[in-house]
Amino acid sequence: MTVHVAGKIRKPGVYLLPSGARVTDAVTAAGGVTRGASTGPLNLARRLIDGEQIVVGATSPQTPLGPGSPVTDPATAILDLNSATTDQLEQLPGVGEVLAARIFEFRTSRGGFTSVEQLREVSGIGPRKFAEIKPKVRV
Repeated sequence: MTVHVAGKIRKPGVYLLPSGARVTDAVTAAGGVTRGASTGPLNLARRLIDGEQIVVGATSPQTPLGPGSPVTDPATAILDLNSATTDQLEQLPGVGEVLAARIFEFRTSRGGFTSVEQLREVSGIGPRKFAEIKPKVRV
């Protein structure tokens, strides 16, 4: 799988890692964090998804939403379903802790979303909830 490691890292760039690799493997491949930097809100044990971007040293879990998506207001953010954290998913309309965990598990078990419409396959997302969420997400 291919991932982009950016932020406060010694050797930012694009890295090819084996399937099943974790965030800690990506950080290690990129030479580790820079002096004085922290991995912050990153879950180092999380499995990577092909094509995702890992931003090291972000001060807020709202920051790394996906390639080219800096966020200042979560209410107007368009979340990338393949890189959003469970905390970010909880910011979606009608999505609480349990549903965010289901979306995350669906993504992990299937190697990521290939379309926004796959949200309909997540238990707890019916037509009405999908209609509310759809304009606020992308893949």
